[in-house]
Amino acid sequence: MAQPDFWDNQEKAQMLVGELRRINGTLKPMQELIDGSEDLGALIELADEEDADGLDDEIKATVESLTEKLEAVELHASMSAPEDSCDAYMTIQAGEGGTDAADFAEILLRMYVRWCEARDFDTEIMDRSEGEEAGIRNVTLHIKGDYAFGYLKGETGNHRLVRISPFDSAGRRHTSFAAVDVTPDFGEDAEIEVSWDSDVREDTYRAGGAGGQHVNKTDSAIRLTHLSSGVVVQCQNERSQHKNRATARKMLLAKLYQIEQEKKEAAAAARRGDKSKIGFGGQTIRNYVLQPEQFVKDSRTELKANNPFEVLDGELDPFIESYLRWSIDK
Repeated sequence: MAQPDFWDNQEKAQMLVGELRRINGTLKPMQELIDGSEDLGALIELADEEDADGLDDEIKATVESLTEKLEAVELHASMSAPEDSCDAYMTIQAGEGGTDAADFAEILLRMYVRWCEARDFDTEIMDRSEGEEAGIRNVTLHIKGDYAFGYLKGETGNHRLVRISPFDSAGRRHTSFAAVDVTPDFGEDAEIEVSWDSDVREDTYRAGGAGGQHVNKTDSAIRLTHLSSGVVVQCQNERSQHKNRATARKMLLAKLYQIEQEKKEAAAAARRGDKSKIGFGGQTIRNYVLQPEQFVKDSRTELKANNPFEVLDGELDPFIESYLRWSIDK
């Protein structure tokens, strides 16, 4: 980075700056733990030599501080896979429940965007399909930030909402579902072999818009279908067909990589006699209950929070952290 021509290649320079930031994010907390443990040792020695009463509070405060830092390091250590440090693609798709499910999908989109804003992660909508009456049928979000995939990988699965439906004139309670899928953004570095000419079908279509000057008058949106697996991705956020194609290819590589990883995990789990990890469209991983009780409960970690509206407003850290700690023990 000290070389005079470092910033000549802006893209490469930004990648290296990001790499340095991630390395420092690992090394600095470790050094703080080492320094803190040495300070604690010195305090204990001093307490042995002198009257300990005056040092009790300082020793207690040091232990508490070290405990918090150790828990943070342990949490970071749970994101040790190469893909964990990557940006992420998140797809949210309305499931069973009609208009309520489409509305729930949009509620989840807002929840994740709010969580990203609190962490200073950048978000960009790559593709969005509106619901017939309200909400969205599906949306793909590009999330940019250090360890975005590592933090969000546990959100993959079905989410379930129970509430009095605002779309039911009789005021009855409805249950609706939305599926979330999170994949890592490797950029151009995904180790997946794909022949774009023979393995993938490409379709172009006109991107949707709000009307007026924002309507795209050309078929710039791209839909890619991986023929052997049936995986479909699409991108319409750019006016340039070339840019949409490049982004869609990265999204497809990310999904194919994730499928291969899940196959390996399932095979390893089968050898151990365990159940394989629940993936996109599988068993419900989290319940959001608004009536008659009010709570959010994760079906994997058993974590329960009695503040569903705060969770839906983006306060996801307890659930994300509990999943990461739970995954260490799996």
